[in-house]
Amino acid sequence: MNPDLTPYLDATECELRDLLAPRERCTTPLYQMMRYHMGWANRDFEPEEAPRGKRLRPVFCLLACQATGGDWTRAVPAAAAVELIHNFSLIHDDIEDNDKERRHRATVWAIWGVPQGVNTGDTLWILSQLAMQRLLEHGHTPDTVLRVVRTLNEAVLELCTGQYLDLHFETVETVPVADYERMVSGKTGALLSGAVASGAILGGATPGDVEHYRAFGLELGLAFQMADDILGVWGDPRVTGKSAASDILAKKKTLPVLHALAHESAHGQDDLRRLYAQPQMRAADIPQVLALLERAGARKETQARANEHLERALVHLDSVPADQPAHTAQPAHAALRHLALSLVERSS
Repeated sequence: MNPDLTPYLDATECELRDLLAPRERCTTPLYQMMRYHMGWANRDFEPEEAPRGKRLRPVFCLLACQATGGDWTRAVPAAAAVELIHNFSLIHDDIEDNDKERRHRATVWAIWGVPQGVNTGDTLWILSQLAMQRLLEHGHTPDTVLRVVRTLNEAVLELCTGQYLDLHFETVETVPVADYERMVSGKTGALLSGAVASGAILGGATPGDVEHYRAFGLELGLAFQMADDILGVWGDPRVTGKSAASDILAKKKTLPVLHALAHESAHGQDDLRRLYAQPQMRAADIPQVLALLERAGARKETQARANEHLERALVHLDSVPADQPAHTAQPAHAALRHLALSLVERSS
């Protein structure tokens, strides 16, 4: 049975809306641009319920808190901080990747320009820092709050490192799979890992259990990104919100491409390498690229690797002692497992 995530989502949304409430009249448009990105307003700043992210990173944070015996409602500021961090990175990613659409809508920079896009992302970042300080108002000790701040800030440092590698990989011909996994562990795994670890810290978990939760999030992040790599090539644009084979057009060194390049090298072929060596990938090249990926069995291999990391994630999750009260810990533990499985098996 699917877990009911409504209470966690509603509490996070309420906290986010409070954090993003305009503070003074002359800067209201800044907050409205953030609200547009979050899916609460249209480009004319009129209220709207547009497609938005699933808010699953904050849910992981809150479930980890509950699973370790804590009161998840006292961790809501941390969950909101995680979501703000995620969205600051998305606004910057859109600029860096020259993406003009996200979730079927124009991106912030595409409407208001790059300078305002950068500043809007920066504002979300600093609001995430202020959100974490709200944990003090929920009864957490300064030492506990400092641990959460450090955990999430270290995650952001890893996120930026991963983004650097992702951008760098677009300029080089060959990327070893080990380097790809290092990139993904930063760009995708770090924030999910930090979210889960922060929830466990706020729930009162032992240092050893916090490390299991941290590793659970990291391995799940790797599996999640590999599943996302599959969607970036073979996903339905009506579901994903991105154009078909968007990662191919951007010449991203995703795992399916890396596998196919390695397969070609082992078989004395270089068809895909020559296509990716072009200054720019054309839409007309996509069918040939897809055929070469199929020849190399890239989709099957990527899914297999995603499944491997998912299994490792579940091993860490199940390594945490289930000695908390059953009415609180067990449903949260089961919900974490269910969400982990759904992230790797998703279609969007």
